[in-house]
Amino acid sequence: MKITNVTTTLLTGPSTNDRFLREARRRRSAAFLEIHTDSGLTGIGETYAGYFCPEAVPAIVDFFAPILIGSDGDDIEELWRRMYHCGNFWCRVGLGVSVLNGIEAALWDLKGKVHRKPVYELLGGLKHDRLPGYATGGPSNYPLERLAEKADYYLSLGFRGFKVATGSYSPAEGWYSPIEPAEAADFEGAKIAFLRRHCGPDVRLMLDGHMGNSTGTAWKLETAEAVCRAVEPYNLFFLEEPLHYTDPWSYGELCRRTAVPVAGGECLTAQYEWRVFSEQDAFDIGQPDASYTGGLGEFMRVAAMLEARGRAVATHAWGAAGSLMQNVHCGFAAANTCILEIPPDFAGLHGDLLDGAFAMRDGYVVPPDRPGLGIVLTDEIKARYPFEPGSGEFNSVPGKMLRD
Repeated sequence: MKITNVTTTLLTGPSTNDRFLREARRRRSAAFLEIHTDSGLTGIGETYAGYFCPEAVPAIVDFFAPILIGSDGDDIEELWRRMYHCGNFWCRVGLGVSVLNGIEAALWDLKGKVHRKPVYELLGGLKHDRLPGYATGGPSNYPLERLAEKADYYLSLGFRGFKVATGSYSPAEGWYSPIEPAEAADFEGAKIAFLRRHCGPDVRLMLDGHMGNSTGTAWKLETAEAVCRAVEPYNLFFLEEPLHYTDPWSYGELCRRTAVPVAGGECLTAQYEWRVFSEQDAFDIGQPDASYTGGLGEFMRVAAMLEARGRAVATHAWGAAGSLMQNVHCGFAAANTCILEIPPDFAGLHGDLLDGAFAMRDGYVVPPDRPGLGIVLTDEIKARYPFEPGSGEFNSVPGKMLRD
């Protein structure tokens, strides 16, 4: 078997069927990479970069493609090394290595299909019989009665845990994001107290600061610490991204000052960047993304790095179907995975591509049993969700405002 071509497919479709998420975001873009072979088998992978800057992905894929064409695709580590080295000046972290991630994932999918094994078996074997999944809930939809409806909705879908953002959002009032320590602590403390009373003691509650991709409104250490103290009585599973990623030292200090588990890492790429945070013990729970970190192999190396320092992994997964399944397989292969992020109530770019490969029972994700990653990408799907230029997500700033 030889690789004959590497192609990119950009798609635009509904972001989610979740009516609470759809208040803030109704459509999404995605970038899938396909590795074609003369055997008729095709490997499929996704880069999370396709959610943010899809138009940039095809040119980078075309840059790397000659390294793969003519290969049998079996030695994935060596092919990754060649691609990573070829992009040495611009690919060590960031966009280049995140696109490489999608290519490498397609190689794993292809190898799984060749050997008729789920990808986690190729990454070192199954480490968990099942893993808890939590609903990634996006904004805190307000008023509080609306937030209670949101919580009930996720629990009705079978989840036993969910995550909401700091601040609040309503179509009438827009976004509210307190940044001063006392104001933020009062608001978040009251919100989490309300959710704990509403959901009871056994539901896993998570709070997402989104400060890693915030601009002028990111919390400083004083605000993050004040919020942690306010929510400490309510048994948060974790507080995610309470600080900006330019400050791993404050992340480490926050972990030392609070009993609330601090999570983060979805914006980090490659071991090189992760090591800076790991050596500061910046996260109690690391959140590598197997569609963005740099590859499935790179995810496993990051997970091992965190495990060596006594840290857990909670996968990040807000890409489309490829991103979800790449993270599911890596999560089951990493011994220190504690929970999986699951987009609730799939829309087309999830459900149509999964073809029954994903399963969750009683709030727990079960190991996939399909060869490869378990995703499909047919011509019919491509025609159903044609790409719309400008549909990528971005952080709104003057001159570049997100319009849905």
